[in-house]
Amino acid sequence: MAGNTWGHLLKLTTFGESHGKAIGGILDHFPAGIELDFEAIQRALDRRKPGQSTITTQRKESDEVQFLSGIFEGVTTGAPIGFTIPNEDAKSKDYDHLKETFRPSHADFTYEAKFGRRDHRGGGRSSARETACRVVGGALASHILPEAVKIEAYVSAVGKMELEKEHRELDLARRYENSVRCPDADMADEMERYIKEIKKSGDTVGGIISCVVSGLPAGLGSPVFDKLHADLAKAMMSINAVKGFEFGSGFAGALMLGSQHNDIILEDGSTQTNHSGGIQGGISNGMDIHFRVAFKPVATLMKDQSSVTKEGEKTVVKGKGRHDPCVVPRAVPIVESMAALVLADHYLLNRTSTL
Repeated sequence: MAGNTWGHLLKLTTFGESHGKAIGGILDHFPAGIELDFEAIQRALDRRKPGQSTITTQRKESDEVQFLSGIFEGVTTGAPIGFTIPNEDAKSKDYDHLKETFRPSHADFTYEAKFGRRDHRGGGRSSARETACRVVGGALASHILPEAVKIEAYVSAVGKMELEKEHRELDLARRYENSVRCPDADMADEMERYIKEIKKSGDTVGGIISCVVSGLPAGLGSPVFDKLHADLAKAMMSINAVKGFEFGSGFAGALMLGSQHNDIILEDGSTQTNHSGGIQGGISNGMDIHFRVAFKPVATLMKDQSSVTKEGEKTVVKGKGRHDPCVVPRAVPIVESMAALVLADHYLLNRTSTL
């Protein structure tokens, strides 16, 4: 199966299925001599793990990462870093009714069309359970970046409820103080109430995660196919349930005039505005990088839905199992981790650009 490896120089390969014995990964070309903060790595995983609040799936996983290689006495050796995360609370029987049936808007039909077979237990390899491996990879990658670099993602919308404040008006350090991961406490309370209402009705809702990268030096990226924003876009679009990505002015920029959109360069190298979102010509310009990621509603509903069997016969899919009514709160650390992998990869690549 292709498509299990991410990165140009710093490469993360993940493995495992939702209901297998474990999931895991190998992070290759990680520099030697870096002392790791294992508490920070586990903290990132804890922010993604299931069962952490009433608005997430109640699957119970400790998600304690076990490192197998590439680390000696707490310091990286330069060898591939191998790790696993055990699956401890898989309830495969919850998915027995899906052996011969395709769920609407899941990867069931397309996976079977590609491979001729599939692991129906929790979606198998296509499950969002795989993203725990990305969080480990991203937490490791963060150690490579300069200490001044901050990657801060937060929930800015749940359904039609959108946070109107810009990131400059928010204390992003507070984004993990509530279960929704929204840095505005009042809006977080409203979002949580709404998600609970949606959950009670058996339905699901989508949302938007915004992300701000500050402290990144100018010069990271490439001007053609490996543009920094292109790699960020691919990284975000590879996350389960993501349907849209925009950076800087995004689609709103298409409605502006050039005289309105251009970022005037100041004497210190900064820009008067930041419609470019911190990236120009595919290369970072030293300003904050900011982008938004749109997530669709979770496809599994606690309601009956019409579908078809593998034989093409009409059937009804009954909602069972443990699922998030809204995925965006748990996806915040995933967005941060994928951003860290992209930026660390380009940071290492950039050190080969000049002598």
